[in-house]
Amino acid sequence: MGQKAISIFQSCIPLFQVLSDNHRQAILLTLSEKGSMTVNEITDQFSLSRPAISHHLKLLLEKGLISVEQKGTQRYYSASLTSSVALLKELVTAMEEECL
Repeated sequence: MGQKAISIFQSCIPLFQVLSDNHRQAILLTLSEKGSMTVNEITDQFSLSRPAISHHLKLLLEKGLISVEQKGTQRYYSASLTSSVALLKELVTAMEEECL
């Protein structure tokens, strides 16, 4: 594998790490399917506690996989995959160019 692909791959590692958890995968898929939701609405979809959901949301937010919008007293979470998908596409392209 070439240096460019290795560099991009290393940039993807934090993304892979946060997505390695089944609960975070399910939360992200739920937000992708249902759109903007509050933490309570998300918690209603899973058998996890509200603090556990909040923890997973925090990690997803830190990696830019979701976004949050404050509306009054509620925080609405939604999937925000554009930059992550772009990074993964860049990795695939670099690997295709260097490995095929």
